[in-house]
Amino acid sequence: MEKINWTRKLTSRKLWTATASFVSMMIVACGGGESQAAKVTALIMAGASVIAYIIGEGLTDSACQKAQEELKKIDNYQQEGNN
Repeated sequence: MEKINWTRKLTSRKLWTATASFVSMMIVACGGGESQAAKVTALIMAGASVIAYIIGEGLTDSACQKAQEELKKIDNYQQEGNN
């Protein structure tokens, strides 16, 4: 059984579009107006954008930190070889 990649799932535009569509259709089906459904859809998509941005920045920061740590290891190794 494969492990679920939640980062990929939560940054998927398809997931958020499907979620927004489902919620807006439920609002209309339960007697809400199209205007209300459009507002809720806009809120969901705005929230999805924020979530994707936060996760994306976190991944970028993490990759940068790992690269810096690797560079420090290489630099330390080279310095030890010269001594």
